[in-house]
Amino acid sequence: MSGTTNIDRRSARRQETVAEIVAAAWELAREEGLTGLALRDLGARVGMKAQSLYSYFSSKHEIYDAMFLEGYLAFAEMVETTSAEEAGNGDPDALLRRAARGFVAFCTSDPARYQLLFHRTVPGFEPSPESWAVALAAYERSRQSLSTAGIDDQASFDLWTALVTGLAGQQIANDPGGDRWEQLVDPAVDMFRVHLRETANAEGEKA
Repeated sequence: MSGTTNIDRRSARRQETVAEIVAAAWELAREEGLTGLALRDLGARVGMKAQSLYSYFSSKHEIYDAMFLEGYLAFAEMVETTSAEEAGNGDPDALLRRAARGFVAFCTSDPARYQLLFHRTVPGFEPSPESWAVALAAYERSRQSLSTAGIDDQASFDLWTALVTGLAGQQIANDPGGDRWEQLVDPAVDMFRVHLRETANAEGEKA
């Protein structure tokens, strides 16, 4: 019994250290940029030598993978919260506006996370199958939640993601800390809704 307890304690301490390293990596990424993450600086931030980090992560990309996973878990939580708040509302316009605002706010609140999740910012980095599965699940949940608002085909969802990601990217790149592009979220969603209606009407006429 005591041996098991010691193993559990070591495992808990290891997980705490891993979490501390990942938190420090996010701090550095926000200060220096994602590609500016240096293991020497990361080690110093958590009170260990750079080579000691390899006791917890096999490579810098594995650290990025842990960050990617953490970021998509946060994204999935945001999607679930937005979906729950709109459940039973029945207003597709309100649903899309809230979803777009939530996505843009999620991105602009943490530009480093936005870059890691939605851009190929880190050369050579590919998420692990486990982390990618979480990302795909969040993606599919987002699609499901928006299907009741008329986004029920791949082309429409692709256009939606381009729209909201573009607004977030413009805000981050050209007006950090401001709201120039965030103010365009509702008008952009309204334009998108017009496109959905016109597309549906055109398809109905063809049928």
